[in-house]
Amino acid sequence: MKLAGIGLVVAAFAVAGCSGEETTPRSSPGVVGSGAPVIVPGRPGEPNRTAKPGETVDTGVRAANGADVRFMQRMIPHHEQALEMTALVKDRAVNTQVRALAGRINAAQGPEISAMQSWLRSKGKSTAGSGQGHGAHGGGDAMPGMATPEQMAKLKAASGKEFDKLFLELMIVHHKGAITMANEALGDGADVIVNRMAIDVNTGQGAEIHRMQELLQPM
Repeated sequence: MKLAGIGLVVAAFAVAGCSGEETTPRSSPGVVGSGAPVIVPGRPGEPNRTAKPGETVDTGVRAANGADVRFMQRMIPHHEQALEMTALVKDRAVNTQVRALAGRINAAQGPEISAMQSWLRSKGKSTAGSGQGHGAHGGGDAMPGMATPEQMAKLKAASGKEFDKLFLELMIVHHKGAITMANEALGDGADVIVNRMAIDVNTGQGAEIHRMQELLQPM
């Protein structure tokens, strides 16, 4: 994931924290007057437009909803498992590109966890996460892409080329699960900061999936 995107999200939390106010105020519709033109921002992927005089417009800013909270609470343990996986690389991986990839994942997702925890605290929500812990096959609210305890045990027992291959295979599935959750947040969420983070997950982890698939080909 791009560190520049993370910086923007973390900076947004810092500004909100200093003000003592919520990071996302409630929407405030208003009537466009005859003065300067009012630009109405489009949704992600859509262009902005100029409002007409007399038109009632929405600021486009929404209060956080349940989908936003769900995304943040579920993504924390999801990221934590990714960090657990990357921590194994130092003593087990032999492929330098796998090592570099793990370093980038670690550098990106650690700060993201802190940002998500800050956002949840600002909303008075638990930062303990939700879901059924490790395991994508556990049913209930199990998070997509999570490695099972058996898969994690196998990864910890592997080394060398066997580890490199298994790490990439598990991390690809893990990243795809994160993208699934990001798409849910983009479809059902409302908070602008959550929206930005979900977009970062989509773009950053999508690019990493492509890179991991390339690394897997000669293995």
